[in-house]
Formats: sequence, structure tokens, C-alpha cells
Amino acid sequence: MEAVNRLIRQQLNSDVPLVNQIAEYIISAGGKRIRPMLVLLAANAHGYSGNVHHTLAGLIEFIHTATLLHDDVVDESSLRRGRQTANALFGNAASVLVGDFIYTRAFQLIVKVGDMRIMQILADATNVIAEGEVLQLLNMHDPDVSEERYLQVIRSKTAKLFEAASQIGALAAGASAADVEAAAEYGRSLGTAFQLIDDVLDYSGNAEEIGKNVGDDLREGKPTLPLIYLLQNGTPSQRELVRACIENGDESRFSEILEAVTTSGALDYTRQAAEHAAQRAAHAINGWDNSQSKESLINLCAFAVGRNH
Repeated sequence: MEAVNRLIRQQLNSDVPLVNQIAEYIISAGGKRIRPMLVLLAANAHGYSGNVHHTLAGLIEFIHTATLLHDDVVDESSLRRGRQTANALFGNAASVLVGDFIYTRAFQLIVKVGDMRIMQILADATNVIAEGEVLQLLNMHDPDVSEERYLQVIRSKTAKLFEAASQIGALAAGASAADVEAAAEYGRSLGTAFQLIDDVLDYSGNAEEIGKNVGDDLREGKPTLPLIYLLQNGTPSQRELVRACIENGDESRFSEILEAVTTSGALDYTRQAAEHAAQRAAHAINGWDNSQSKESLINLCAFAVGRNH
């Protein structure tokens, strides 16, 4: 990971000072670096020797970082990773354009790797992520979004990059077709678990621990799984409350929503869905040879659902 972080800083260098300033601001904020970690672990689990996986891990983080910059503009977010978002500090225009720079730097690194199979996976992934962002936009302020439609957003917007990261790590190591597919299923399920726990934390987390404002989803009118569950299983008054809050993005009634999602079992339901996804991830790579990297991948499944940030 130290090698990956060095590569990230080297590759983000630009002749334009503002690009360097915003890119450094985003990268220095840290984050869990889960996606690049998946590349390294999936490669090492299959006996990889070399350093191309560092480049793959770096470009995966670039794609993720670019999506964050764009997401925060779309969502009008003001806090991420415990600091002001780039758009809050530098403005929307600069954030979008530097996001474009980071995206295109990722494409340059993809070309540098020169593996058509990896290019295909990453090209498809970035396209699906963009579709997921648009689908989420369509879901905003819509209280009639179904659970399946919401899970489709998760699979596209979040899980797809986890899937691609695991997949290209295994592919770079020359893993069998079956093991590459197992890596894809692992990443897809792990990414789903991560997002579902994020949904839980948006109603039960602590802003200092999760690094963003609690209740952002409600303010943005996002019908996430706890609210979808409540709309389907809550009392008539709870359903009416949730419907109004989603339609209007009304965060002023957050305390009422929090009580409803807690007492109705909506948060428990969402957490259970995350645990099932994490179990699917661990099961997907059960057939791989035992190694420290495989053990770490399985431990990540437990971390995904047990974290508070």
C-alpha cells in the first residue's frame, strides 16, 4: 500500500497548480483504501510477483476518487472523511474539472498496463458506475422506489468498482477463469455489504466517526434500504412521515425518522442484508488455496459489517 500511495502521488502531478492543490487535498484525506487493497490481495492470493498490481491499485483509487468529487457536487455535500468536501472549499466547477483530470489519468494508466482484458473490465465498470449515478438521480425524492431497484443502484454505483478491483487483481496474477469469476463475485458482494452498512450508519452513526454529516441521505431525498423497509412495513403514520421526508428532502424531522427506523427493525433488516452479502463474498473465495491474503480478504468481510465508520 505504501508503493501504491507513492504511485498515486506521482501520477497526480500536473503543470496546473489548482489540479495539484485539489488532488492533494483529496488524496491526503486518506480514506480506507479498500478498493486498491482488493487489487493487491486478490493478486497476492494467486501468487503474483511483480509490480503491475501497484499501477492497477492506483488507477482503481483514481476512478473512485473521481466519482467522489463528482458525487459531492451532485449531492451538494459539505463533509467527507471528516473534512470539508472539495466542492465546499474550491467550488463546484473546479471539483468537476479536477474529477475529470483524475478520471483521465486513470485511463492513461490503463493504457500503460496494456492488457485488453483488464481494459475491458475497467471500461465496462466505469460505464456501469456512470449509469448507477444517473439511476440514483432518478430515484431521488421518489418514495415508490422498490428494494430491487435500490439494490440495482448499489450494484452499479458502489459494488461494480469493488468487483472490478478484485477481478483485475486475480487476472493480473494469471488466475483461472473460475477464480477470476469468484473474485468478481467476492467484490460484488463485499461492495454491496459496504454500501448497506453505510446506509445504516447514515441513521445510527456518529458524524465524527463516519466522517460525514449524519442524515445526508434524508436531506438529499435518497430512498435507501432502511426507508424502503419502513415504507413497506411501518405503521401508516410512519409510512406517511417517510414519504413526506423523501419527497421534500426534509432533514428537520430526522429525529422522528431515526426513531421510526430503529423501532421498526429497519436498521436491523438492512444490517442483516449486509451480513448476508458479506457471507456471500466469503463463500465465493472459499475454494481458493489458503494464504495470508485470502485470510485478509475474508477478514474484510467481517470488517465490512462490523465497522462504525
